Amino acid sequence: MSRADLPLQSCSIARAVAQVGDEWTILILREMFLGTRRFDDFLRQTRMSSHLLAGRLKKLETLGAIRREAYSEHPPRSEYRLTTMGRDLWPVIIALKQWGDCWLGDGDAPVQIVHKGCGRLTKPQITCPDCGQVMGARDAKAELTESYERERQAAWRHT
Repeated sequence: MSRADLPLQSCSIARAVAQVGDEWTILILREMFLGTRRFDDFLRQTRMSSHLLAGRLKKLETLGAIRREAYSEHPPRSEYRLTTMGRDLWPVIIALKQWGDCWLGDGDAPVQIVHKGCGRLTKPQITCPDCGQVMGARDAKAELTESYERERQAAWRHT
């Protein structure tokens, strides 16, 4: 399977990776959650080329994860804002942050998360919305739809 096939998969993880799964897009999202809004600031903080940055921002805008808002008419300038779709990527960024802090860190975490409600440092976690218990990988199981199970079985037959 090639990267071009990812958006065509039944698996929502594959489709999501096709849209936001490259390192530059993840760094743009990191910056947006840190408050970066302007093109030049993204360039400074990510150190990617302007061509690459423009392409990734356009892809996120086309997807609907960000929107551009004009802040100057002369010269024409825009800043970028997360939409509801984009803000829904926060748990993904936090999960990568926490994994990186745990497994790749070399001391104190460079970014601390503070809960605005109580003002305390926190490490967000997944909880069951019905019972409120914390959930880890061993506390959940995946149940595949029939169509996705058939797709997976077909992949086995093609190898």
